[in-house]
Amino acid sequence: MSRLTGKFYRIIDANVNRAKEGLRVCEDIMRFACSDAKLSNRLKGIRHRIDLVVNSLLNDSCDRLRHRDIARDFGRKDNSFELRRTGLKDIFFANIQRAKESVRVLEELSKLENERVALSFKRLR
Repeated sequence: MSRLTGKFYRIIDANVNRAKEGLRVCEDIMRFACSDAKLSNRLKGIRHRIDLVVNSLLNDSCDRLRHRDIARDFGRKDNSFELRRTGLKDIFFANIQRAKESVRVLEELSKLENERVALSFKRLR
């Protein structure tokens, strides 16, 4: 029996988006600023694998979108500390940490439904 609820889908949705956004920032820094094709492609691969892993958790990948409730999300407001960065290195590390934390949330929530998926998220992290 599935334990997935609307709240579960909202948490999954927010953390999938957060992880992929953070990885995309890092990927672009490696691609355009550092000209590091190997690391850029590795980050891109991780970003795409997040979708594959989350889709193996959900019966219908659109469920997380159906439960999205941006209008009532009180945590969306920007924090002033997020506006201060000292350079590309700082941006990279802030975003890689953001991605890592989000994948950790996905790992923990997956334990409620599918241990193999949780292990997949752990490996991605």
